[in-house]
Amino acid sequence: MIELRNITKSFEGRTVLNDISCTFEKGKTNLIIGRSGSGKTVMVKNVIGLIKPNKGEILYDGRDLIKMNKKELNMLRREMGMLFQGSALFDSMTVLENVMYPLEMFSDESNKERLKRAEFCLERVSLTGSGHLYPSEISGGMMKRAAIARAISLNPKYLFCDEPNSGLDPKTSLIIDDLIHDITQEFQMTTVINTHDMNSVMNIGDKIIFIKEGVKEWEGSKDDVILSTNESLNDFVFASDLFRKVKEIELDEHKSK
Repeated sequence: MIELRNITKSFEGRTVLNDISCTFEKGKTNLIIGRSGSGKTVMVKNVIGLIKPNKGEILYDGRDLIKMNKKELNMLRREMGMLFQGSALFDSMTVLENVMYPLEMFSDESNKERLKRAEFCLERVSLTGSGHLYPSEISGGMMKRAAIARAISLNPKYLFCDEPNSGLDPKTSLIIDDLIHDITQEFQMTTVINTHDMNSVMNIGDKIIFIKEGVKEWEGSKDDVILSTNESLNDFVFASDLFRKVKEIELDEHKSK
């Protein structure tokens, strides 16, 4: 579990995050949502230690990231997996070599053991037999799955995903959502997802943090979203007529129970 306690961050006198407290729970997909400029990207950068807040605590299973020295922070980062918006695969490496890269950098296992782990991760994301291909030879969805395999290669406790469905078609986005949700539960990781995708919110939102103008405006699950009376949240999540209709149907069903 990751816990934020009263996090505040300012840049040149402008407050970007204002007294945010929340928890990201183990074994769940924890989504951070909000409009562009709301502060959610700055929030994630604080959580992973790229920048430090002006005040507050960031606790990884009780360990305060803010108080860690460089060595302790490097050790913590070995427990993190990262899934970047554009997949960020190395073009000059095969899919298998991309997945092997973190293992070669940080694992003390033998080459045979590292190879076995990489092949397991590729199998877990349904890319068995694709390890010899280069990123330019596979689809966007396959690239994202390869990036997920790389992100979990070191068996992380914490997985961070930045707009994992960016650039993907709706069907592939659902596949990626389900894969992230499944491996989160399977490996009992604490997964934090920064997203604009409302399909993701309604599909895999075990825990949702809604940020508005640097303030935690709302917190709950995908089921709580349907029943929420928070106007800002409703305007953001149900901006389209389709999602608004879904909410109306779900509310009618809830009232009839």
